[in-house]
Amino acid sequence: QVQLVESGGGLVQAGGSLRLSCAASGRTFSSRTMGWFRQAPGKEREIVARISWNGGSTYYTDYIDSVKGRFTISRDNAKNTVYLQMNSLKPEDTAVYYCAANTRVVPGGRYESDYWGQGTQVTVSS
Repeated sequence: QVQLVESGGGLVQAGGSLRLSCAASGRTFSSRTMGWFRQAPGKEREIVARISWNGGSTYYTDYIDSVKGRFTISRDNAKNTVYLQMNSLKPEDTAVYYCAANTRVVPGGRYESDYWGQGTQVTVSS
């Protein structure tokens, strides 16, 4: 079992920055693919970024196009924590952000995860 607890959400003006954190319990954190998802009102949940183990101390990251160059996903395995640094925030980034573990692509091209945090609200004002 993995428990995930997010923090760091809040209200920020457009152009500002926030850093989300996700503390994970359980073992084998370093080898788990971790993801950040978001869900805006009236929209489906979408993946924002993920970070996956590529062997040794190498990790692979990928992002949806709308956040490339603005968001950075990272992890600290010693602290069992994954981060999402969000810069140059836009009103369209407003959503509940969820941390997830064991993120993977399923048939049909969607992303799914085995474990989810409770979510943290990010609101970007114009």
